[in-house]
Amino acid sequence: QVQLVESGGGLMQAGGSLTLSCVASGSISSIFGMGWYRQDPGMAPRDQRDFIASITNEGHTNYGNRVKGRFTVSRDNAKNTMYLQMNNVKLEDTGIYRCGARRVGTDWEWWGQGTQVTVSS
Repeated sequence: QVQLVESGGGLMQAGGSLTLSCVASGSISSIFGMGWYRQDPGMAPRDQRDFIASITNEGHTNYGNRVKGRFTVSRDNAKNTMYLQMNNVKLEDTGIYRCGARRVGTDWEWWGQGTQVTVSS
């Protein structure tokens, strides 16, 4: 079993920057990929429209089209932590950011509770 805890959310103005963190604990050796999804109330966190970014334990990254060039995902395996650097945030970046983790060849299996990000004009 893997536990994920997100932090770093908050209220910010459009154009600002914020860094989110996701700390993993438990069966860490089971984790291959970690990722970020943005969730609106009523939407499933794994909805493709909500995909933000992902990174494997080999460092391969992938980004949603809406955040390419603005957000950067990174991972510190020694600290069992994934980060999301959010730059030039926009109103549409508002939502609950949830951290997910998966094993090799599987769908996202473990989820954190999320951290709220609110962008104001």
